[in-house]
Amino acid sequence: MSDIDLDRADPGFKHEVARRRGAEGIKRCYACGACSARCPVGELNPDFDPRRLIRLVVLGLRDEVLSSPLLWVCSTCYTCQETCPEGVDFTEVLFVLKNMAVEAGCFPPTLGAQVELLKNHGRLYEITDFENEKRAELGLPPLDERPDDFLALLKDFQPETKGDA
Repeated sequence: MSDIDLDRADPGFKHEVARRRGAEGIKRCYACGACSARCPVGELNPDFDPRRLIRLVVLGLRDEVLSSPLLWVCSTCYTCQETCPEGVDFTEVLFVLKNMAVEAGCFPPTLGAQVELLKNHGRLYEITDFENEKRAELGLPPLDERPDDFLALLKDFQPETKGDA
């Protein structure tokens, strides 16, 4: 993430985030850094800093937050939540931010590819003869190439697939 430019701030962004289920406690964060100090992803990638992401939300930097590729690197180990003295559910906040990013059309191209696989095959991989032969060896029934029951569940889910995060 680059330097913070408050001229682009949206003061209502933190309230919008806090109204969403899972992110209600975000405004309790007082930037103590406990989440960042214990984050295993932050150990491997110093650019990933939960405290900084929350600060950017609180400052109202919607575009910088939602377009950040760092939203997608969290391992969801929940260490930040277990460490936070204010009980901010950072992992849940991150899920909210990811959903908002997808709604805004900002997500990694690989996520768009996964959506396409789900739409076309009803799962994240295509079933081939190899999988069904292995299933037969185990006494399991073959899998349909396109599970219609799952595809029926997806009929109303039509996200934009223009990933650009």
